[in-house]
Amino acid sequence: MALTDTFVKNAKSNGAPTGEKHTDGGGLYLLVKEAGKYWRIAYRFDGKQKTLALGTYPEVSLLKARQRREKARELLAEGTDPGEAKKADKLAKAAALANTFELVAREWLEKTADERMASTHGKVTTWLEKDVIPFIGSMPISTIGPRDVLTALRKMEARGALDSVQRVKQICGQVFRYAVATGSADRDITQDLKGALTQHKAGHFAAITEPKQAGDLLRSIFEYQGHPYTVAALKLLPLVFVRPGELRKAEWAEINLETAEWRIPGVKMKMKVDHLVPLSVQAVEILLNVNTLSGHGKFVFPGLRTGERPMSENTINAALRNMGYAQEVHSAHGFRAMARTIMDEVMSERVDLIEHQLAHAVKDANGRAYNRTAHLPARRKMMQRWANYLDKLRAGADVIQLKTA
Repeated sequence: MALTDTFVKNAKSNGAPTGEKHTDGGGLYLLVKEAGKYWRIAYRFDGKQKTLALGTYPEVSLLKARQRREKARELLAEGTDPGEAKKADKLAKAAALANTFELVAREWLEKTADERMASTHGKVTTWLEKDVIPFIGSMPISTIGPRDVLTALRKMEARGALDSVQRVKQICGQVFRYAVATGSADRDITQDLKGALTQHKAGHFAAITEPKQAGDLLRSIFEYQGHPYTVAALKLLPLVFVRPGELRKAEWAEINLETAEWRIPGVKMKMKVDHLVPLSVQAVEILLNVNTLSGHGKFVFPGLRTGERPMSENTINAALRNMGYAQEVHSAHGFRAMARTIMDEVMSERVDLIEHQLAHAVKDANGRAYNRTAHLPARRKMMQRWANYLDKLRAGADVIQLKTA
């Protein structure tokens, strides 16, 4: 006979040490002891008689006990031992609680410390400790949603830290991608925050990141009547989006126009790691033209006074000022932010490929740093799509605008 709420509520112990069982059907029964009332389900699995605890009364009501019984019966029908499933679920929850955002973030910081300069590592650590960990640090990283991260980032926006909030979002994304690689999370949920944050234009490296304005800038570059080396550098920089210092120090010995590759040695790179830049058809054409001028020397863009030294570090920024782009509007370094933003938010290119092409630290599925040739075919196609997209912007074609916050 099925149990009733009234019976369960009023059931008393008979004093027996083993307690008294009151069945409800389907293997479910209420075990009444002096110490309390316990829900159990008896079942057979693989020829063995087993018992599964379903909770205690009144924390678990008769209705909830019946619901848990049905879930157990569903598992049995699927060929799964509900007792073992409960143990696995308990272990999974314990593992999730052990992998909080703070623990994963600190592990990531430790694993990647050698890939950053000491000053940069300190800044990244401070950002996490001050702006992220206090809000989501104690949460299991597998349970964190986009809104949780957005809440922390919005607090940065509220206090006016617009120059840092996008960088902190990127750092959070790197932590999540590390968690994916180590099995602590399923995906990088920061990708769902596109367009949710205020885009900051001003700053040390000002950048144009709106497609229409980028098209205006590209037209200005192609109309600029400056020195041929300067014009060529201005045309090439948006296509390769390397750091300005890496561009002006480029040597012909590093560039293979036949294979369309520019191999930058680690001694010239910020991260001190060799970097490979696939060259689009447009980039190769620019280099072929400038080769007729400087191909006999060492540097692709030699200084205007002497070919023994590379182009001055102020040349490109000075040209941008002459074109009417003030320092707080766009800088030579800003072409990197332009590419990073538009390729991600408009073209939907893979973030890991973009980050790799920016020479940022990117890990593979085993947590190891990619070498310079990693994903080269995919990166080559991405760079050609980017070059073609820039041509369309310069021609004034219809473009998709960035989402506003």
